[in-house]
This record gives sequence, C-alpha cells and structure tokens, in this order.
Amino acid sequence: MAQANSLSETDERYDEEACSVIDSLNQIGSQWRLIVLHDLQDNEKRFNELKRSTGASSRTLSRVLDDLQETDFVTRRLEEDAPVATYYSLTEKGQSLRPVFEEIEAWSAEWL
Repeated sequence: MAQANSLSETDERYDEEACSVIDSLNQIGSQWRLIVLHDLQDNEKRFNELKRSTGASSRTLSRVLDDLQETDFVTRRLEEDAPVATYYSLTEKGQSLRPVFEEIEAWSAEWL
C-alpha cells in the first residue's frame, strides 16, 4: 500500500512539472514567437526592421507582436515625431529568456 502512495505522489509531481513545461512552451513555443523573441534579444527594433529580419508577413508579425505584448514578453513604444515609428523591445520577462536561447543554441551546435 505504501508503494502505491509513493507512485501516486511521483505521478502527481511529474504531472505538475510537465504542466509547467507545457504551459511555458504554449506561451513562447510557436515558430514565429520564438523567431521574434530571439530577434529582439539584441536591441529594440522597428516593425519594418522585424519584418525584414524575420521574414514574417505584416499580418503574421502584427499578430505575433500583439500576442507577445499580451503575455508581457514584448513592449511597444510609439514615437510620434515625423516619421511616426513603432518600436518593439523585450520586457524583463522577455529578457529572462536569453539564457534559454543560449542553451538551445549550445545544444543545437552539439547535436544538430
């Protein structure tokens, strides 16, 4: 009976850990979200700069940036002086992904 409880506790712990990984990937895991987040690691960029550097269509990029703003990974700054420009940069939450990208890059250099 004690063994059954132990297995059940292990299963619950695994489920909680798996859920947090899955939840994290749901927030950042789409191809376009990852591309934009990675592209903004270096500095703030205008919409058209992001469009060129990512290869995303205007519609896709706009949707992805809206999603990333909504989940607090990206912030938007509007400069109203002529010419009007919209700038995007990472929030503190977005910046906290830098080590994750570095680890993925190191892993891919070794294994892919």
